[in-house]
Amino acid sequence: MKLRGKVALVTGGGTGIGRDISVLFAKEGAAVAINYSKSEAEALETASQVKKIGSKTSTFRANVASDLDVRRMIADIKQEFGRIDILVNNAGVTQFIDFSDLEGLTEDIWDKLLAVNLKGSFFCSRAVAPLMKEQGAGKIINLASVAGLSGQGSCIAYCAAKAGVISLTKSLGRALGPNILVNAIAPALTETRWLDGVERAQVMRENFKKASALKRMGTPQDVAEVALSLAAEWNFVTGQTIVVDGGRML
Repeated sequence: MKLRGKVALVTGGGTGIGRDISVLFAKEGAAVAINYSKSEAEALETASQVKKIGSKTSTFRANVASDLDVRRMIADIKQEFGRIDILVNNAGVTQFIDFSDLEGLTEDIWDKLLAVNLKGSFFCSRAVAPLMKEQGAGKIINLASVAGLSGQGSCIAYCAAKAGVISLTKSLGRALGPNILVNAIAPALTETRWLDGVERAQVMRENFKKASALKRMGTPQDVAEVALSLAAEWNFVTGQTIVVDGGRML
């Protein structure tokens, strides 16, 4: 029960990596506030799993790209749970656009990917910072991507947004220390539901396995375990990005 007595907010907590983080945190004793934007049914299913474990939970609808939505959500969580000890900025979106198709990256796509992936992480971090400072401690965990390190991924705008998350993590680590620790996790290709909608998904899986030192795909559980370590155990690490890729980038 490494997180007994703690309250965690997981954005995009209803599906994929966010669901596994929410459930694992609950198993370790945390109360979990589950944020969603559109996936209400999935968020309620995650909440049901958390309740079965015996942890307190509620779902909160908010678009993390909206500062007003985020501030309202944080106020609602504080009213219901009394505190927020851990923020996991997991909510994210992408689109698959070939790197050679520069015209395919419309202004709307740029705005959406930067708003959710980058601005959303900042808005949520800024909103919880006063509460964590008042409590005297806090952990912020940003979900970046190896795309932000390598410049290779679903599209150029996604790579740029995740590179921004990595830079934001460093800046917030400086700005919010010494009591609030800010770190990022950079997963590689992970077996989540969005991969099922990709035309070349099976080819991508096989290529990843061949290139990976561990010869397998990553899972949401793999990422959740790193998030747990950052949330519960690592107290002299901030501003860092932990790569979770099974040795793919080696």
